[in-house]
Amino acid sequence: MKPLPLSFYRRDTETVARELLGQYLCRRLPDGRLLSGRIVEAEAYLGVTDRACHTFGGRRTPRTETMYANGGVAYVYLIYGMYHCLNAVASHEGEPEAVLIRALAPEQGHDYWQEQYPKLKPHQWLSGPGRLCRALHVDKTCNGLSLRSDELWIARGKKIEAASIISSPRIGVDYAGEATLWPLRFSVAGERSVSRPHPK
Repeated sequence: MKPLPLSFYRRDTETVARELLGQYLCRRLPDGRLLSGRIVEAEAYLGVTDRACHTFGGRRTPRTETMYANGGVAYVYLIYGMYHCLNAVASHEGEPEAVLIRALAPEQGHDYWQEQYPKLKPHQWLSGPGRLCRALHVDKTCNGLSLRSDELWIARGKKIEAASIISSPRIGVDYAGEATLWPLRFSVAGERSVSRPHPK
């Protein structure tokens, strides 16, 4: 599967988040095994004006430095000391914005994941940012990788029509003031692999 061009990421971050739905996140393991899933849920984080974003107010630390790169690289960080989260850096150099990949529908790797997670149903394997990183062996060694690399890339999939995209507030950002309610979580209607049901 051919990687998306870098120009895909170097646009308005909300647009990138919406259009990542339906694309394929691909991971090549050191043993050559290819794992992939179709993106069904993503959240946009809008940089210095977004209180929910790591770079709000222009914050720049060793952890967030990757977000200041040109769009098209992976930003990976650890939460709760144990779960990794994978983001696609969007927009342009110096504009620290990103899209959190929240859930995938499994594509390539069913036999592998069935063996790894026998107690989970297939729609649960890649449901949630921590689960998908664990299942795809994404950790901080992937931070800064080009999303056109041989190890980790996003390939073109099926376009999701606007009528099939649900938008709602992002998850776990109750601390973010007015940004708490911004409808920047996007998912594909009817997909069982989303990390949480949408509010009614």
